[in-house]
Amino acid sequence: MDLKALQAALQQLETEKGVSKDKIIKTIEDALSAAYKKDFGKKGQIVHAKFNPETGEMSFAQIKYVVDESMLKTEEDASDEIEEEEVKEGEIKKIRFNPEHHIMLEEARKIKKNAQTGDEIIFPLETKDNFGMIAAQTAKQVIIQRIREAEKESIYGEFKNRQGEIISGIVQRMEGGNVFVDLGRATAILPHDEQIRGERYRIGERTRALLFLVEETHRGINLFLSRSHPKFIAKLFEMEIPEIASGAVEIKNIAREPGSRSKIAVVSKQEGIDPVGSCVGQKGVRISTIISELGGEKIDIIEWSNNPEDLIGNALSPAKIIEVKANDKTREAEVIVDEDQLSLAIGKMGQNVRLAAKITGWKIDIKSRAGEVVAQASEEGEVTETKKE
Repeated sequence: MDLKALQAALQQLETEKGVSKDKIIKTIEDALSAAYKKDFGKKGQIVHAKFNPETGEMSFAQIKYVVDESMLKTEEDASDEIEEEEVKEGEIKKIRFNPEHHIMLEEARKIKKNAQTGDEIIFPLETKDNFGMIAAQTAKQVIIQRIREAEKESIYGEFKNRQGEIISGIVQRMEGGNVFVDLGRATAILPHDEQIRGERYRIGERTRALLFLVEETHRGINLFLSRSHPKFIAKLFEMEIPEIASGAVEIKNIAREPGSRSKIAVVSKQEGIDPVGSCVGQKGVRISTIISELGGEKIDIIEWSNNPEDLIGNALSPAKIIEVKANDKTREAEVIVDEDQLSLAIGKMGQNVRLAAKITGWKIDIKSRAGEVVAQASEEGEVTETKKE
């Protein structure tokens, strides 16, 4: 056996597949056990192999479990086939004695004085290395299967820990409106519904998205990305704005229409820090970086307030508000604005008041100074306009 080549192969598997050396060695031992049992084992026999990658030496042992009379089925039990019945809580499930699998307690104590039921007694087996073709094929299949399982487990663990984070990858292909992104060890899917409207993707270009779901199935690991999720913006703010990353400024809520416009409500957690100014940055440099990542999506940053009148007034920016009348019991608010501010308050196709209602969680009625209801928006964002802008 070329031990240097073996060591190099183990290192390569650990690096490329993310599978630890110990797991690979355990896989080899399982494969050797399967091969040994295939050629030399007996029915019911439990064979364990030990493999030393430093010396190339291998050894085999048979494992037997210690049992006593109370654990064994009688002939009457066997004839009634009660093994198919469910065992009630507190009862001991009876087993059939197999000399290749079990050893009686009194015999076990001749080998190990303090043996107890359930203990394992180890019997060394003759070392064999002349496995037949079928046994070798079995070992190969075990190794391939176990390494795949270990790699799957490693990938799932890695990306599960990153769920909810922004992740970067290379656009691999497009199928049925979905974009497949190469993340290195795995391929993720950016579904059509999770893309920003109007965005175009090119094969080979790098893109960033929120890893919002990691799903383990019998076929493998599914990784789902999103660029339209509100949390994608929240994470971008966290990456670009130190005050948010440190917790000095907190994002309270987000209302978003991907690719078009978003409203972000922020609040300062430290005295002397301007939450809106922190997010905008000097000359708008911070917010412009985020807008660029979102393909030009407009972003309104508003200051959160526990006072409903102030919050709703802030949420309707850039419109200038005359007065807000809020009913705490019904969570309905009347907002009065001048005629020249109605279009701004409502927004194109009701977008501004719709986002304001969503981010505040209040039903909002926009009224003219004359008291006429011009538009209504429910807290779910449904807008009804009663007068043309």
